[in-house]
Amino acid sequence: MMTDPIADMLTRIRNAAKVRKPDLTLPYSRMKLSIAQILVQEGFIAAVETRGENIKKELRLVLKYDGRESTIHGVSRVSTPGRRVYIGYKEIPQVRSGYGVAILSTPSGIMSGAQARKQKVGGELLCEVY
Repeated sequence: MMTDPIADMLTRIRNAAKVRKPDLTLPYSRMKLSIAQILVQEGFIAAVETRGENIKKELRLVLKYDGRESTIHGVSRVSTPGRRVYIGYKEIPQVRSGYGVAILSTPSGIMSGAQARKQKVGGELLCEVY
């Protein structure tokens, strides 16, 4: 039984980027899909697609590289099942001086830190990607 599927997703992305895999597949969930779409918008991964139906549904992430180096240098899970981290919109961190992205779960849905700051909503700080 997996207790933290988001941490599992981030670990799979980190490991695949380190060994220069072109793509990876992982079990589907709407939250994982939203996080992956934010990573596509911010330019950290090339594409995301869903495959399969019902219980066999999965996500396929196409990783992005700049030459031989991955565009993802680090991924960290901030809020965990044992320690939730909630922040207001004024407290949203600048990840690596703006080169990274903070991903939040807000009442308006899952969004990047910049979007949450613009809409003036806070929420649970899920992870940071740089």
